[in-house]
Amino acid sequence: MPVVQASVTVPLPPELAYAVSQTTGEVRRRWDVFIREQHFLDGATAPGKGVRTYTRQRFGLAMVTHYVSYAPPTNVGMAMEKGPWFFRTLGAGWRFEAVAEGTRAVWKYSFRCRPAWLAPLAERIGEVVLGREIRIRIAGFARGCADPVVLAEARRLVQEQASRE
Repeated sequence: MPVVQASVTVPLPPELAYAVSQTTGEVRRRWDVFIREQHFLDGATAPGKGVRTYTRQRFGLAMVTHYVSYAPPTNVGMAMEKGPWFFRTLGAGWRFEAVAEGTRAVWKYSFRCRPAWLAPLAERIGEVVLGREIRIRIAGFARGCADPVVLAEARRLVQEQASRE
């Protein structure tokens, strides 16, 4: 299974960096150039294990995903339920770890393409395309970690999470 990965260190504590990664709507689009539209499904109002989301990518491709893990402030995992025809499977995982400089964020995508006869070529192309996308997204995440509007929303999310616990 092909895997692409990118990492960055941001000068924030893990709980705040994690919260930046979970912003939605207009705030999310301030830093995440991948997303044109994103919202929770099935009446959900916050992320959590099992919560489904709809995402439309900047070039118009859409997918429905669900959280397979949600463990603030260390990791989050998503799996595609429905998406572009050429993906047989697509999963994403984000890890956050405290380091001396703040937080090291590591983002990873794993995927399989279809049809089977085309998969070897499609997966090599996918490694290049998704590798570029993940590097662009994590650079945007780093910029978001310095954006006062994004940080204000992330702080609100941290407080909201604390009140649920």
